Formats: sequence, C-alpha cells, structure tokens
Amino acid sequence: MVEAQDKMRIDETMQALGVAAQKASASLAAAGNDQRNSALHAAADELRHRQADVVAANAVDMRNAEARGLSTAMQDRLMLDAERVDAMAIALQSIAALPDPLGRVIAEWRQPSGLHIQRVSVPLGVIGIIYESRPNVTADAAGLCIKSGNAAILRGGSESFQSSLAIYECVRAGLKVAGIDDNAVQIVPTTDRSAVGYLLSSMADTIDVVVPRGGKSLIKRVQDEARVPVIGHLDGICHVYVHEKANTDMARDVVINAKMRRTGICGAAETVLIDRAAADRVLPTLLAALADAGCEVRGDETVMAANSAVIPAVEEDWSTEYLDAIVSIRVIDDINSAIEHIRTFGSGHTESIITDDASAAEKFLGEVDSAIVLHNASTQFADGGEFGMGAEIGIATGRIHARGPVGAEQLTSFKYVVRGTGQTRS
Repeated sequence: MVEAQDKMRIDETMQALGVAAQKASASLAAAGNDQRNSALHAAADELRHRQADVVAANAVDMRNAEARGLSTAMQDRLMLDAERVDAMAIALQSIAALPDPLGRVIAEWRQPSGLHIQRVSVPLGVIGIIYESRPNVTADAAGLCIKSGNAAILRGGSESFQSSLAIYECVRAGLKVAGIDDNAVQIVPTTDRSAVGYLLSSMADTIDVVVPRGGKSLIKRVQDEARVPVIGHLDGICHVYVHEKANTDMARDVVINAKMRRTGICGAAETVLIDRAAADRVLPTLLAALADAGCEVRGDETVMAANSAVIPAVEEDWSTEYLDAIVSIRVIDDINSAIEHIRTFGSGHTESIITDDASAAEKFLGEVDSAIVLHNASTQFADGGEFGMGAEIGIATGRIHARGPVGAEQLTSFKYVVRGTGQTRS
C-alpha cells in the first residue's frame, strides 16, 4: 500500500512538472532575445552571489560520493569549487552573447504561384534532460534551453542532487528577475529512479524531446524506455591516430592532452593507433610521457615489446570507455587499417589524426564518420564552449536532428511561413 502511494506521488509530481513546463514554454518562446538574455545574466549574477552556498551543497554531495566509493574520475566530475562555479556563470554569459537562435530565416524562396516561403527557426518545446555526476550540466542545460526558448525539466544524478538544487535555485531566481515564468526551468525534486521511468514512458503529452547525458547504462535505459524522440550519445570511445608522417613531439603532446587533461570527460581519448612505420620512432617517447603522467597503458605485442610496463590488451579494451588514467594502444599497418579500426570499435564521437601529410589528413577527415573529426588537435576540444557555442548539453552521436555539440541552435526546429496575395490552388 505504501509503495502504491509512493508511486502515485511520483506520478502526480511528474505530471505537474510537465503541465507547468508546457504552459511556461509558450511564454518563454514568445519572450524576446533581450528578455531571455536578461534571465541568463541574472542567473550568472546569482551563481556568483550564492557561490558559497553552491560549494557548501557540493561538499555534501562529495562526502556522500566518498562514502559510496565513487571513483576518483567520478568525484572529479562531481566536484565544484569557486573556480568551477565562476566558470558556470561565465558559460551563462557566453550563451547570452550568442546570436538569437529563434526567428532565423534558414531559407527562403518564391514559387511560380507567387507564394513567398520562408523556413524559420522555432523552439522544440519542452525538453527533458537526464544527466549524471556533473552538476555544471544543470546550469549549461538550463541556459541553453532559456536561450533557445525551450522549457526544461532537469533530472540530475542522485550523486549531485544537492549541488544541482543549489544551482537550479540560481537559475530560477534569474528567470524571476527577467519577468519570465520560472516554471520554464524545473528540476525533478526526487532521486527516486521511478521518476525517470515516468518521464520517459508517460509524459509524451507534455515533453517533446529527451536529452540524456551520462554513462552507457543511462543512455541505454533512455533509448529503451523513451516514448518521445531522444537526442543522445553512446560511449565516448575517442581515438587519436598517429600517422606515419606525424611529428613525434606533436604526437606526444596531443596524446597526453587528449588522454590526461581530464580523464573523466566524454572527449578523453581512450585508444591510440600508431602506424607501424612510425612505431619505432614514436612509441618510446609516447610511452615514457604516459608513464610520467601516471597513465596505465594496455597494448598489443608491438607496444608491449617497446616497454615492459605495458599490460597486454584484450579484445574488450578496444571498445572500452575507461574514463580514467588508462589508455589502449595498437600498432596498425596504415591509414586504411586505422579507419577500419575506428569503424569497428568506435562510438561515433570524436577522432583525431596527427600528421604532416595533408592528403592523409583529408582522407581521414573525409572517411571517418564520427560526429567530430580533428587534424593535429586534441580530442578534448570536443566541447560546445570550445566550438564557440557558449556551452553544450552533450555531444550527439546520432544522425537525426542534431550531431556533435548540442548547443542553443541545435535545440531548435523550424516551421514554414508562407505569404501570399490571395492565391488559390487549382
């Protein structure tokens, strides 16, 4: 009986969130760009004003994370300090500085009938955003939805619950300052997993799209259970391919940054592929640098022969997202072998080629079908902020609607505006 009552309360809570979001979405979509930007600036001001409160709330989450035995990488994703709170405020201001994504005339033409037709950008509507660990997603997701005129229902991970609530209160205050219905951004007020199930399966009448951001199990659950469209990505199994004509020092620097700058983000490199023709030249330098950086290396026979500290790689390593100071390294025959390896084991997220050969670079960029492909740059640039998009909700690896960093522009759809002079169809 108690369990049934709890389920009823969850259902009622979630349905109320959906109804309120749907109502608020109309007023938010009608708000001008200046008003939406005012909300973002006010939210940024609140984050700075309440910085101590946000950090204190995060300290509670961090203590709980340590007690639960969360990995070092997960705790790094969770942790907030004054610098990271300020970075969230800066991100909101950067989103505000972006061009208005709404009302853009994407295309226009005139038909022989005399009809003038425009394709014009509009909001998606109400977006459900489900994410894990990183509390800064609360600010980024809310900011991008406000900028793009979409109402948002946020559901952060249980490990970041207190942090996300504190950040959400800053966003809510910003909406009020700007005179926008503060139900335009709401947060699921429980860590009960059944709330996620209800959002995915029973809110198609009030939610237009779901965006998941998290690990493989979360993404799979969303894709399996969602009854609304999903914008999401699977693993971030990112590759750095060191071509035979790569500069050795550049290869070392890019690989170290791609793997070790932040090991717990989806743009961190997990596998390094090295041309056999470059292995003798590159491997000693690279393996020494990885060892100095504290990175465990799992490699094939050639890599193992180059350094006794290398652990034998097994087949599973080529498709593993470590999110930790671990990397797998494989020596391959040529660029075609590299492309085939990525096609077989990659997740379609981000891949980089290191080479001084322009034709090889163009071949790689053209034939590798991932959301982001780079030449002579770290995979850790796979980030909406680094792309000049202010922030992102995530990196979409699908091919429908959005792909790559999902920023404000990617959270819009379009409608056709047709102007005539009294035409009738024969």
